[in-house]
Amino acid sequence: MSALAQHPPRNERLIVSYDAIKRGTLWLLAVSSGIALIEPSPYEFVFLLVLFVFALTGIRFSQKLLPFALLLLGYNIGGIFSLIPWMDESASVRFTAVSVYLMITAVFLAGIMSQDAAARLETLRRGYLFAAWVSGIAALLGYFDIAGLGEIFTLYGRASGTFKDPNVLGSYLALPIVYVLQRVMTGQTGIVRGLVTISIPLAAVFFAFSRGAWGVLAVATVLMTALTFLTAPNAAARARIVAMSVIALLAVTAALLVALSFEEVRAIFELRASLVQDYDGGVTGRFGNQWRAIPMLLEAPNGLGPLRFRWHFNQADPHNVYINAFASYGWLGGLAWLGLTVATCYVGWRLVFRRGATQLHAIAIWSVLFVTILQGFQIDTDHWRHLYLLMGLVWGLAALPPESEAANAPAQPLPLRTTT
Repeated sequence: MSALAQHPPRNERLIVSYDAIKRGTLWLLAVSSGIALIEPSPYEFVFLLVLFVFALTGIRFSQKLLPFALLLLGYNIGGIFSLIPWMDESASVRFTAVSVYLMITAVFLAGIMSQDAAARLETLRRGYLFAAWVSGIAALLGYFDIAGLGEIFTLYGRASGTFKDPNVLGSYLALPIVYVLQRVMTGQTGIVRGLVTISIPLAAVFFAFSRGAWGVLAVATVLMTALTFLTAPNAAARARIVAMSVIALLAVTAALLVALSFEEVRAIFELRASLVQDYDGGVTGRFGNQWRAIPMLLEAPNGLGPLRFRWHFNQADPHNVYINAFASYGWLGGLAWLGLTVATCYVGWRLVFRRGATQLHAIAIWSVLFVTILQGFQIDTDHWRHLYLLMGLVWGLAALPPESEAANAPAQPLPLRTTT
């Protein structure tokens, strides 16, 4: 009692920084990015929340982001012009609206890298990995038809998880896998823990049976390993990268051999592993349609209209993001997309060799983004949310002044009063 008399209870303050609140909403955004089974997806709603939270304290946009914003704007203006003759078609209007929305998300993500970049990247990485596990578990539940979930989480016998398309699922999972492997190579995560962490996402990529996703993951991993090796600080770090790479490769090879020991799995794998499928070849196949479309597009400055390519080619989509850019967005949109691709490659390759607190993040992100850009020759990627996420992050990191990477000024704390 005497102690209480001498030290009476007093009001205490729970300190919550603006930056912590922002990182929390960013984590939710990354988590929600792994759910694209419904439209509109949770990602759309969470993005509005993130935008509101960041807008409260203002968002700084560097002048270095101007080319990125203008190229995306040109791309979407082309899409709007192309939409004009088809304004009465709800699907075409929705397609164009989604493109505009994705542009906003990319520019926003690029802008928020101007402060607290390293911490925000780490938050996004953790949220993305959580989402990868959720979508990966859903994919496996669907593929093995556990509790009757095969109808929901598979498509044509291939694991699709929380995505509508197995190809998108597989490509989406490449980044968290590459991230974990990089952390193993650089000693941030142990080899056993790392392999356990990627086990579910890696299995989901395999059972998606997507040639594009397999290629993205394999090439991005090799590219990440090479860049991490080239930028390693010393010989000991490079030796660890080599050793961990060999161990990880052996472990993944062993897991692949076990999976292929099952006849049903091996049969699907051999079918999907073929470079050319039945629907690829021929005059009316995927590649034939693309070649036949080029003369048509050269005579159509306004394109064919959003989602109108399929009306000219037996209900088939272009399966090439560059052909689709000219078909759905006209000459203006097509040229803007080509310009955006070239500019992003220039920015990305310069970024990965710039020393700083975010260099390892930049290497992992760029390795996946660069290969995803190449994947655009094989599939329509223009509405992939994670593509715009990666582009925004790369441009945002490239806009950072070198001296700001070591120490980004933290935001002022926001006091919340509680009583005891």
